[in-house]
Amino acid sequence: MDIQSIKNRFGIIGNSPALNYALQVAVQVAATDLTVLIMGESGVGKEAFSIIIHSLSNRKHNPFIAVNCGAIPEGTIDSELFGHEKGSFTGAVDSRKGYFETVNGGTIFLDEIGELPLGTQARLLRVLEAGEYIRVGSSKVQKTDVRVIAATNKDLLQLVQQGKFREDLYYRLSTVPIRVPALHDRQEDIHILFRKFAADFADKYKTASVQLDDEAKQLLINYPWPGNVRELKNIAEQISVLSQDKNITAKVLSRFLQPYSSNRLPVLAHPNGSPQDFSNEREILYKLFFDMKKDVTELKRMFLEVLQNPNMVSQNPSFINDLKELKSDNINMQPVLMQQPATPSMQPVIMNNDIHDHVEVEESLNIMDKEKELIIKALKKHRGKRKDASLDLGISERTLYRKLKEYDIEE
Repeated sequence: MDIQSIKNRFGIIGNSPALNYALQVAVQVAATDLTVLIMGESGVGKEAFSIIIHSLSNRKHNPFIAVNCGAIPEGTIDSELFGHEKGSFTGAVDSRKGYFETVNGGTIFLDEIGELPLGTQARLLRVLEAGEYIRVGSSKVQKTDVRVIAATNKDLLQLVQQGKFREDLYYRLSTVPIRVPALHDRQEDIHILFRKFAADFADKYKTASVQLDDEAKQLLINYPWPGNVRELKNIAEQISVLSQDKNITAKVLSRFLQPYSSNRLPVLAHPNGSPQDFSNEREILYKLFFDMKKDVTELKRMFLEVLQNPNMVSQNPSFINDLKELKSDNINMQPVLMQQPATPSMQPVIMNNDIHDHVEVEESLNIMDKEKELIIKALKKHRGKRKDASLDLGISERTLYRKLKEYDIEE
C-alpha cells in the first residue's frame, strides 16, 4: 500500500517529506509486533499514527484502546492498567480487570508515557519483556499478549538523566521510534490543512467556505502554531463560525491568532554551561546572595586599591562614582568622598575610624558572627536600650537578653 493510499484512507493531509517519512515507517512496522515510540509536540496527531499501525497490523480485528497516562491519578494507574483484587485497597469492593487483560490480543496506546510513575514503569517493563503482570493485591502472575504503542511530547532521554524515567524502559519502548513533525516544520502543508478544515466546517454549519487573501495566507504560514494541527483546526472553526465576511484579510485573521512568544526567561547554569535544575526557591536565593557577595567583595577590592594608590582617583574619574554607590550597610564601611579637586594629589577623605591600613576583602559568611554583629549595631544605635534594640531586630526582649549571654556581649 503506497503512502497516498494511506493518507486517503486515514484522512492524513500534507506532502512534507518529514510527514511522508513518518508514515512510511508506520506502514513498515505495522505488520510486526515491535513496540513503537511515537514522538512529537502536543497536537501533531500522534494518536492517528497509533490507529494506522493497529489498523494495518495482524491485530486489526482485536481490541484497540488509547490510554492517556497523564490523566489517570498516580494512586489508581496500576489498577487501571493491570487490574486489582477485591479488598486490595480502600474502595476495591470487587475484583477488576485491567487494560492489559481486557485488550489481550490487541493493541494498547499509552499516550503521555513520560507521566508514568516509576513503580508503574517497572511493571510495564515486565509486560514488555516477559508478557507478564500481576494484579494489584494479588500474587498470581498472569500472561498477556498485547502490543504496546507509546507516545510522548517530552524528551524521555532528558527525563532519564533526571531520574524520572527508567533507562531500560526507554530503550525497550523505542525499538522503532517515529517522529511526527510539528506544524511549523510543515509550512507547505499549513494552507492545505486550513482549506480542508474550512471546507469541513462550511459543510457542517451550512455556510460558505472562508477564503484567505495573499497576505492572510502568508500570516497563516508564518505563525509558529504552538498548538500544531489541533490549534489550526480550532482557528479554522472559529473563523468559519464568527466571521461575517468569508473573504478573510490578514487584519481579520490576526484577531483570531493568539500572541505567541517562546519562553526566554534566564536560566541559572553550571560553570560548564549546562542548565542547573534548582529544587526549590531557597537554592535560587542562595545563588543570588552569593552573587551579591561577589559584587560587594569586588567593590571592597576597588576601595582597597584607592587606599593603596590615591592617584587612581585622578587617573580614573569614574572611580569616584563607583565608590559613591557603595552602601555602608552592606560592606560595613562608610566612605565619604569629597568632590574631585583640580589637583591630582587630593585623596578621598575616609570618615570611618574602623578602616586602617588594611581592608578585609573577603567577609565572613558565618551566621552566628553576622547575628552578633547585628545585635551590637542595634545596641549602639539605640544607646544600650534593649527594648528599642529588640524591636529594631524583630525579636523579643527576652530573646535579645539570651543572645547577649550566649555571645558574651557587654552592653
